[in-house]
Amino acid sequence: MPVQNLAREDVVSNSQDAPVAELAQQMRDENVGSVVVTNDGSPVGIVTDRDLTTRVVAEEAASTATAADVMSTDLCTVEPNAGFYEAAQVMSENGIRRLPVCTDGDELVGIITADDLTELLADEHEHLAAVIQAQRPSY
Repeated sequence: MPVQNLAREDVVSNSQDAPVAELAQQMRDENVGSVVVTNDGSPVGIVTDRDLTTRVVAEEAASTATAADVMSTDLCTVEPNAGFYEAAQVMSENGIRRLPVCTDGDELVGIITADDLTELLADEHEHLAAVIQAQRPSY
C-alpha cells in the first residue's frame, strides 16, 4: 500500500524564522507532535515536541529561539508512491517517528507517523483475528 493512501495531507508546517512559542502553540492547537519546517514549500527540517523539551525548555531559550535554532535538519522523507514497508524501514533505520511525504520536486504533500503505521497494523491484525476466529472450532 503506498504511503499516499495513509499519509495526512494537512501537514502542520511553518518557516525557519517562526518563534518556538508559535510552534508549540501550533502543536497544541492542531493536536500534533511535530511541525515540519519549510522553505518555499520544501521541507528543510522538523521540530518535534521532544525538540522543544530538550532544546528549548531544558536550555531556557524559549524567548529567543526560532525553528531554525531547534529543528532537526537531517530530515528523512519518502515519496507518495513509496510502500508501507519502505516507510517503516526508513523510520526504523533512522530512529524517527515522523516522515514527511514529498514529491520528486521536493514539495511537501503529507506526513506519515509511526502512529499511522501502528494503526494500520492493528486494523490488519483485527481482520486476521476475525478469520482465525471464524475457522476455530468451538470449545
